[in-house]
Amino acid sequence: MTAAPWPLRLWLGGSRALPRLAEIALARRVHRGQSSAPARLAERLGKATLPRPEGRLVWINAASVGEVASVADLAHDLQARGYTVLMTTTTTTGGVRARRIDGVLHQYQPLDTARSTRRFLDHWTPDLACFVEGDLWPRLLAETERRRIPLALLNARPSRSRSRAPKSTAALLQVFDLVTAQTPAVRDEIVALGLPAARVLAPGDLKAAAAPLPADPDRLTALRSDLGPAPRWAAVSTHGEDEGPVIAAHLAARKRHGGLRLILAPRHPDRADAVARALAATGLEVARGDRPGEAEVWLVDRLGETGAIFRIAPLVFLGGSFGPQGGHNPWEPAVLGAALLHGPHVANAAEAHAALDAAGAARMVADGEALGDAVATLLGSPALDEMRTAAGRVMADRGQARPRTLAALIGLMDATTPNGGTR
Repeated sequence: MTAAPWPLRLWLGGSRALPRLAEIALARRVHRGQSSAPARLAERLGKATLPRPEGRLVWINAASVGEVASVADLAHDLQARGYTVLMTTTTTTGGVRARRIDGVLHQYQPLDTARSTRRFLDHWTPDLACFVEGDLWPRLLAETERRRIPLALLNARPSRSRSRAPKSTAALLQVFDLVTAQTPAVRDEIVALGLPAARVLAPGDLKAAAAPLPADPDRLTALRSDLGPAPRWAAVSTHGEDEGPVIAAHLAARKRHGGLRLILAPRHPDRADAVARALAATGLEVARGDRPGEAEVWLVDRLGETGAIFRIAPLVFLGGSFGPQGGHNPWEPAVLGAALLHGPHVANAAEAHAALDAAGAARMVADGEALGDAVATLLGSPALDEMRTAAGRVMADRGQARPRTLAALIGLMDATTPNGGTR
């Protein structure tokens, strides 16, 4: 990583000189439950817990659940071409999602120190390294580039760091042989930082092209039986800033819809106890576990249920949009025909939300009061059916990002030799 500005030089120097201190700090975080699974701490130190298969291997670094989901189908495409796919994540939830992808190897991302990254790369010797969206670690990138392993940044999204720290961002991006951007506007931002235009493509958003989240048909039948004919809505991927407004909205909307049911799925299931206490404080009857039963609120306290939720809830509020999180992937509910509500803070997927809003498939609500009004007004109305139909139209036009991205990756690999690039 040549001509790095001083913040990056400081990071790179520290990551080489102080690995033990960083490793101790990480171990403490892991055992406090703030990072990846404690039993797999060795992986964060770069020590592989799986053998490296023979043949060409593509390494995909996807930080968490959303990034993993966006490249799951692309991983299958690469496997169909004969490549082994290794996926690394930083979060436990991302690891759970990655291990559900058939045939994909999963490890936790090594700590960004010289020792950890070198151990990782010595073992896995990838033929191509792909980083998803924008989780860029200076030491990991520098060590990968030093070994002349081709690098690709996939599905680059809007990022405030490009304007806040343009020199550091430009230095990080210069190591990539290929960048695919979610939109032409993002492509223009990256080219403006000095990356050669020929390296930067705008094939579309991989999240929009992803296959629908799965759901077991028998389970769907059981859930619909539990919920019955009563009106229902869902709040999915919620955070602390979302849940107060969601509860208030439900209490307001049920005044106009007798028997209204709410499906509430926090982004992080380990927060379910706190959410349950907030619900109980309002007197709402809450069910947890596999089935909602007859309770007014089904609090979903495990992963893997969103595919079912988006199929059984005609109206979905997507969390992370009332607080600082920046919103979550709106394509997942849209592809399954759910009408979407979201708060004003959706910078992580601004183009996606804008497209769905403009098509009439989604609506922005400013606060809990507006959310309650929207739920009460839309449920059972022709307007809700129109939103769901609009979602189907939008998604029908969004399927080309994946084959275009795959073609770009295959072209990059065809231009390189195994275990080493031509740069």
